[in-house]
Amino acid sequence: MAEPPGPEPLPRRDRAIVIAGLAAVCLLAWLYLVHSAHDMGGADMAAMPGMVMTSAWSAREAALTFAMWAVMMAAMMLPSAAPMTLLFAAINGKRAAAGTAAVPTAIFVAGYLATWTTFAAAATLAQWALQRHALLASDTRATGPLLGGALLVAAGLYQLTPAKSACLSRCRSPFAFIMSEWRDGRRGALVMGVRHGALCVGCCWALMALLFAVGVMNLLWVAAIAAFVLVEKLAPAGRAVGLGAGAVLIAWGLWVATRGV
Repeated sequence: MAEPPGPEPLPRRDRAIVIAGLAAVCLLAWLYLVHSAHDMGGADMAAMPGMVMTSAWSAREAALTFAMWAVMMAAMMLPSAAPMTLLFAAINGKRAAAGTAAVPTAIFVAGYLATWTTFAAAATLAQWALQRHALLASDTRATGPLLGGALLVAAGLYQLTPAKSACLSRCRSPFAFIMSEWRDGRRGALVMGVRHGALCVGCCWALMALLFAVGVMNLLWVAAIAAFVLVEKLAPAGRAVGLGAGAVLIAWGLWVATRGV
């Protein structure tokens, strides 16, 4: 594995291009989510509040649910991956200036999104299982108090674990990731994106599972969780914020669960 040169800021024009590209993908993803939420809301108009979902999925419904999860993961996670993406682009720019073949930054981003798309497939299966066992309400696509409370407590506990801390530390240190994971070439860039995505999944999977507790297509909660991930990964006090959130989630989950007893 070749060791990359030290990081330098991207030229302003290149930095603007990378940021604009990420912003465009995020904007398109959010527009898709808003459109999907509107369509799903209309489809559930006839459902009684709290009515559970038990109908079997058609192939079209399964595909649309998977697409919704995949697009939602892109919308939520790409902003927090911006520092890593910009660093990757800066190193490639320096390597190109030195005569080494540069690799499009889009390949790294594609690897990152591929990992989250795999997570989206798992989330789709989880939603299918919850619906099959009549554990999702048709109007909110949320679980009941007992299961919802358990998900909140589980997410809170995970915030306090060494595994969460290890993954978050790697996500918060792009240069450390580059130094330990750099790979040359297009395939190497794809692998780097996949591995960085895996760290982010390890950091955030429990937070994403909260969507089953608060409503899979509740866009206010989607935005709130995305904002929390951004703060946790990028803010100087992000780790402390994450620990505090863990305690809040545990207390909230216990309160929610008692409503179902």
